Amino acid sequence: MLTKTNPDEIQGYLSDSSYLPPGHADRVVFPETAEDVAEILRGAAQDKTPVTISGAGTGTVGGRVPAAGVVLATDKLNQIRSIAHKNDGGGSAVAEAGVRLADLQKFVDSEQLFYPPDPTERSCFLGGTVATNASGARTFKYGPTRKYVQRLKVVLATGDIINLRRGELRADRSGELNLPLPSGRTIEARLPAYQMPHTRKHAAGYYVAPEMDLVDLFIGSEGTLGVVVEIEVALLPKPEALLSGIVFFSAEDDLLAFVQAARSRSLTSREPRGSAAKLGALMNKALEITDRQARPQSSTAGESITNLDARALEYFDSESLNFLRQKYETIPAEAVGAVFFEQETTAATDESLMNEWLGLLEQNNALAEKSWFATGEADQAGLREFRHALPVLMNEWFARHNQRKVSTDMSVPDAEFAGMLRFYEETLRPSGLRYTIFGHIGDNHVHVNILPRNDDEAAQAREIYLQFLNRAAAVGGTLSAEHGIGKLKRDYLRLFYSEENLREMAALKRAFDPAGILGRGNIFSEEYL
Repeated sequence: MLTKTNPDEIQGYLSDSSYLPPGHADRVVFPETAEDVAEILRGAAQDKTPVTISGAGTGTVGGRVPAAGVVLATDKLNQIRSIAHKNDGGGSAVAEAGVRLADLQKFVDSEQLFYPPDPTERSCFLGGTVATNASGARTFKYGPTRKYVQRLKVVLATGDIINLRRGELRADRSGELNLPLPSGRTIEARLPAYQMPHTRKHAAGYYVAPEMDLVDLFIGSEGTLGVVVEIEVALLPKPEALLSGIVFFSAEDDLLAFVQAARSRSLTSREPRGSAAKLGALMNKALEITDRQARPQSSTAGESITNLDARALEYFDSESLNFLRQKYETIPAEAVGAVFFEQETTAATDESLMNEWLGLLEQNNALAEKSWFATGEADQAGLREFRHALPVLMNEWFARHNQRKVSTDMSVPDAEFAGMLRFYEETLRPSGLRYTIFGHIGDNHVHVNILPRNDDEAAQAREIYLQFLNRAAAVGGTLSAEHGIGKLKRDYLRLFYSEENLREMAALKRAFDPAGILGRGNIFSEEYL
């Protein structure tokens, strides 16, 4: 088992993509087996040495930034163990925590299978995606990482190695957990009493649900309850083909009407008509669609358009397009916003689905003739490059101005999204600050990035960010929809959870990590431990 202590050699393991200053640690260790991890943790627990788990470093909330002790790097836990096919066309794969998501997806694709979770940064490690319950653009159709995790091998802070298979161990009705260990000891703990917010995505604090599966407790726990070393994930049949597009609008109301219609029709194609119709009505009200805009959808919803099923709906506001015009001169001058969508097709449905989308664009006054569409792999790669170009351009901005972005990761319930988007815009427009609003509009989850040019603007941006947090908390939203809490956002958790809730989370952590060594400072501060 490799250990590094040279400051120059370990520097790259003391930071992540959060822009927090690098931390400090005595050494970085590189276990190659679960038993190596157990040995490291037993020694650390005995000495009460902090242990920070290091994945690929792509996290944005400072979870990998250590304050002291040991960094446990999962780089050498990098084997894809097996893949299995099932009669229904799906399958499963077993991989270690240090396997890069892109490598797993490439391997799975070669087997004509499909692993849906797709965070923007696909160089992340699989273990990191489990630690944060990672999601992405395809979450609109397929859900986050949690939905695909079938089994976890976890090393607890005490050195115990456990295998948890979904469906084998659950909390009881009162929220009590009992986890028997190979040593003969049993962990007894109680779930916090809070409920999850009514948002489509949530990655802020420990997951709880009535009679929940113990597998779900570790998913999204940000390396504070144990070290995930191996994951078994469910796989789906590989989609036959894909239609994608970047469609432009000259009026924001038309864009929001298009999103509402695409979302409602997609949900109608997936769920029983009653539940989808109820949600569609709720979204009509939330997005304040006019009768003229809503009528075409209601007249055909449940007839010919039930196969329209977007797997991704992504938003770009006018300021985002202004940034992107630096690189893409063909963005229409009159465009004030854009939506990126993806739709899976087959040879039998590709033409009819293209016509459905074109009809939807016409109904909502899109700049259809100036929009971009792709069915082939090369053109689709170009559209994905457009979608990912904005963060790169903003990073260049930060480098020029020597500032850090102030970025939101909040999501709100369906009925609150339109008001939240207006609040973002009405707060930022008169501020004089540069900003962009983009992201996963299908899940009511857009990222607001405020771009300060100097220290005074940075202070102003942080004040506005706090206003956004308070608004999200007031309407039942979540602090983090996909990136987690880490060290960067832990102090804001108090806006969304009561003091009692935070202490319940800390008590749950102590049950699994009595010495308090794992991920110190992540999710909540050490005062709670």
